[in-house]
Amino acid sequence: MATKKELQARTRDDYPYMLDYRTRWADNDMYDHMNNSVYNYLFDSVINAFLIEHCGLHPPSSPWHPLMAHTAVHYFSAIEYPKVAELGLRISKLGNSAVTYEVGLFEKGGGKDSKVKAVGEFVHVWVERRTQRPSPQGMDPGLRAGLEGLRDGKISNKKSLAAKL
Repeated sequence: MATKKELQARTRDDYPYMLDYRTRWADNDMYDHMNNSVYNYLFDSVINAFLIEHCGLHPPSSPWHPLMAHTAVHYFSAIEYPKVAELGLRISKLGNSAVTYEVGLFEKGGGKDSKVKAVGEFVHVWVERRTQRPSPQGMDPGLRAGLEGLRDGKISNKKSLAAKL
């Protein structure tokens, strides 16, 4: 993962794929900000929305699926209900059977240059459903093509996640 200073300098332009999420009353905790578990839920949601839309993933029946190998979140400032979060997704590393995603969370309406509120890192290891092991040939070619498209900035999407959740 990048250094804390590098992560704090992230802007929306660093993320080719973005989705919006309208925070809910239930997202806040007793400290009057969005609970840390909700960040992970949102990061997982933006990753899976991308995989379903651009990589051919169909979670109930795809012959391959991801296993979560690692998660980390760097929190820089809070967001709370009733704000809208903008979630940015990029690929920071793509291996034979593993992919490292980076997700930035921004507050909508904060302006193009507003500071990132949090940055998460998720690592998926892709396995065959029947064996629960990575394929010796690596990940599915359609999956890899979608991930490479995101990594290389060829896939960009800006639509609302709120309608999907």
